[in-house]
Amino acid sequence: MFSRRLEWIGVTGNEVLLQSGLRGVEKETLRVTDQGALSMAPHPKVLGSALTHPTITTDYSEALLELVTPPHRSNWQTLQQLCDIHSFLHRSLDGELLWPMSMPCKLGSDSEIPIAGYGTSNAGMMRTVYRRGLGHRYGRSMQAIAGVHFNYSPPIEFWPAFQDAEGDAGNIQAFRSTSLMGLVRNYYRHAWMVIYLFGASPAFSKSFLPSGNSLLTSLDAETWYGPHATSLRMSDIGYQNKTQARLQISVNSLDDYLLGLTAAITTEEPRYADIGIIDGGEYQQLNANVLQIENEYYSTIRPKPSKAAPRTTIGLREHGVEYVEVRTLDLSPSDPVGMNQNQLRFLEVLLLFCLLEDSPPIDPSEQQVISARNLSIAREGRRSDLQLPTGSGLKSRTDIVAPLRSRLLAVAAVLDGEGGAYSASVGAHLRMLEEPELTPSAVLMRELRETGASFEEYGLEVARQHHAYFLSLPIESNKLQEFQREAAASLDTARWQEQQDVQRFSEYLGEFLQRV
Repeated sequence: MFSRRLEWIGVTGNEVLLQSGLRGVEKETLRVTDQGALSMAPHPKVLGSALTHPTITTDYSEALLELVTPPHRSNWQTLQQLCDIHSFLHRSLDGELLWPMSMPCKLGSDSEIPIAGYGTSNAGMMRTVYRRGLGHRYGRSMQAIAGVHFNYSPPIEFWPAFQDAEGDAGNIQAFRSTSLMGLVRNYYRHAWMVIYLFGASPAFSKSFLPSGNSLLTSLDAETWYGPHATSLRMSDIGYQNKTQARLQISVNSLDDYLLGLTAAITTEEPRYADIGIIDGGEYQQLNANVLQIENEYYSTIRPKPSKAAPRTTIGLREHGVEYVEVRTLDLSPSDPVGMNQNQLRFLEVLLLFCLLEDSPPIDPSEQQVISARNLSIAREGRRSDLQLPTGSGLKSRTDIVAPLRSRLLAVAAVLDGEGGAYSASVGAHLRMLEEPELTPSAVLMRELRETGASFEEYGLEVARQHHAYFLSLPIESNKLQEFQREAAASLDTARWQEQQDVQRFSEYLGEFLQRV
């Protein structure tokens, strides 16, 4: 099936359509003081309203910025916009820096990590209560971990041609959803590669986990590290948790996914019921269900509807899958914006391969293998003798990748057009799979050892370098003025929302939760 689809793309010239796929990113980054401590200052007004600003918002903590780009037709445009946002930020933050790592800076007690506030409107209150619930469920420290999400879809013009080539005469929305759910299943199967190749969190501050863990070794008085780890962010030290590990949300079809996700957001979890919904007149969480809302589901990739949808389940049910959100990327401390174009090229190749490759259903036994493989790679992916679970027994990284090499390069050739940047990216990343010392996680560990710096000291020095870099970049006056206008407009919109809200929050929340 893969060969037939690839031949169709080449013969008909549809590679032009694939070359103009839609790419966007969401990057999280902590605001820290000039000494590397977590900022206790509120979200700066000069950045606008975190509730209504289109590109600069916050995630869990008041100090955890989230920078969002809309979809662009090229990786360069996406990264250029992200670079412009950073240039504005570094000119606007008063004495603060942006932490360049996925694992957080030095943290105080869990209760000292400030939860993001979004004002007094019902929409703002809901965001804050949701985050309060996350803190109760998983701890605030875990929510201070940062990452990058890559949003992708082939362009809208691709789908009618692809549907015709597949001989499908049905509804195009259903066809697109089915195709993208196939992509999701295949990404589940191959996500371990991205964890290995993009993992840059093999070490972290002891303030994050003072008691340590059997996986960890002490690098110095302030730093834990995993001797062969790639992404502790993606391990059971980071985003993995026992309650969600029990979730059985199938991606074998959009209907299956909606069934599982709906069950999770409507089924009470006894441990969360013990927390309570309201304590002392203050909401502690949105509800006591397994997931408060859809966003709480931690997975390597998510099928997503239009961002205009009132909530994910409704959008998927009414309009189908419009794009996918890849969630396995650590921040790259080597890159001032946290990622680079070479990485995004490899991701795009992998996602298109996942779309074009046959994608059979994932049964429970395969899902167990997938989860175990991802965890093994995150915890000790650079171990030279590592054997990974597969459906046909234990295999090395290179043995698993060998059958994929020619197909990944074939997809890269489609995206290359007149150049060779995609093929070069695939070649470089395949080499990393054979030589662990080339991975970002290995590079970071070498830097820590060679400089003798602790994780906190190293992160602060890199943050200072990034700050100086962005200040040295010129920013066009019209772009700076546009950021200032957007910030002011977002504050006006947030104030207007607060003035317009007359409904009690309890009623607003009840109506929202009923719409699934």
